[in-house]
Amino acid sequence: MSNVVVVGSQWGDEGKGKIVDWLSVRADVVVRFQGGHNAGHTLVVDGVSYKLSLLPSGVVREGKLAVIGNGVVIDPHALVDEIDRLGAQGVSVSPDNLRIADNATLILSLHRELDALREDAASAAGTKIGTTRRGIGPAYEDKVGRRAIRVMDLANLGALPAKIDRLLTHHNALRRGLDQPEISADAIFAELSEVASRVLPFRDTVWRLLDDHRRRGSRILFEGAQGTLLDIDHGTYPFVTSSNTVAGQAAAGAGLGPGSLGYVLGITKAYTTRVGEGPFPSEDSGEIGKILGTRGHEFGTVTGRERRCGWFDAVLVRQSVSVGGITGIALTKLDVLDGLDELKICVGYRLDGAEIDHLPAGQGAQARVEPIYESLEGWREGTAGARSWAELPAQAIKYVRRVEELIGAPVSLLSTSPERDDTILVRDPFQD
Repeated sequence: MSNVVVVGSQWGDEGKGKIVDWLSVRADVVVRFQGGHNAGHTLVVDGVSYKLSLLPSGVVREGKLAVIGNGVVIDPHALVDEIDRLGAQGVSVSPDNLRIADNATLILSLHRELDALREDAASAAGTKIGTTRRGIGPAYEDKVGRRAIRVMDLANLGALPAKIDRLLTHHNALRRGLDQPEISADAIFAELSEVASRVLPFRDTVWRLLDDHRRRGSRILFEGAQGTLLDIDHGTYPFVTSSNTVAGQAAAGAGLGPGSLGYVLGITKAYTTRVGEGPFPSEDSGEIGKILGTRGHEFGTVTGRERRCGWFDAVLVRQSVSVGGITGIALTKLDVLDGLDELKICVGYRLDGAEIDHLPAGQGAQARVEPIYESLEGWREGTAGARSWAELPAQAIKYVRRVEELIGAPVSLLSTSPERDDTILVRDPFQD
């Protein structure tokens, strides 16, 4: 059996939560390896919805070990709140089923404040990125700047003041430049000491824990957040997240070698959406965009922001397949396209009069590309709830096959509703 990495192949919001939950039945361990509580998954299990933003999706399944890796940035108060919310829904989260890397970076209130201050200033200047204001970016900056407070630091409160002073030397200088009052070290110490006892029972040496599971033959499911097009290096920079979202990050963000990753499953929506700012070549601001948004319930799990919608962009997904090493895709929300007379797929771009087959890296060029569309006949029959190929209309199958051809990757799973069992299995990603 193979381990599996799940990543988004678009701008996130592709339906990773359901697919990870579906796969978790076959897994022993589910690992989050990047991002923070700026991304969310909605799971529907036996008619009950669970909204997760930091905890791995496998935490709602009995007998599964959920792990938050070192590549994740963790707001300890948000973590505790999410654990308590699940508890109110009857899901017990304890050190028996959740472990957190002791070398994971913490998000503090000063990170959230800085994130909001910067976004407000950028908005006034017309240059906002569209962050969730959760403090993710500033926390990653401190991690790279080697001044971060980490989970392990909560276990030694006596040594914490010196670390806080070093952190505030940087942050208070930033705040003075933004005409904001300085933050006291005592306030940060109180913030951390208040939550330490709730977080510390979950800490672990995760790289060793996962290596032990690997050696025992446990099946490990690596759960990514956001999507490949939001990757800090390979996404639509600067309108990206602050971490690497591609499958390769699963190794670094969990503490296992790349040879342990196995099958890479790219979650791919049957159309395209994006939340926040940035280029979106196939965006439809007219009737089709409204139809897709309404039928697909396109609102962010974490922020509630309305998502921008458009036709499927095969150019971008093909690019994600390449840079992410995607083995196969899980195609979601096919049912949203039911009843449309004509469907379009973006198969290339025009840039300054020339045809190109990829999205250029430059911000200016990305803003100027124009989509080249191919039209396909739609289908009148419903696909919602289909659980076999035989239940799909011929034109729906034709659409799926054309998507496979254009992106250069096969469909392994096909999702036809938010319900877990409304899934057509073509190839089990855990099967060698």
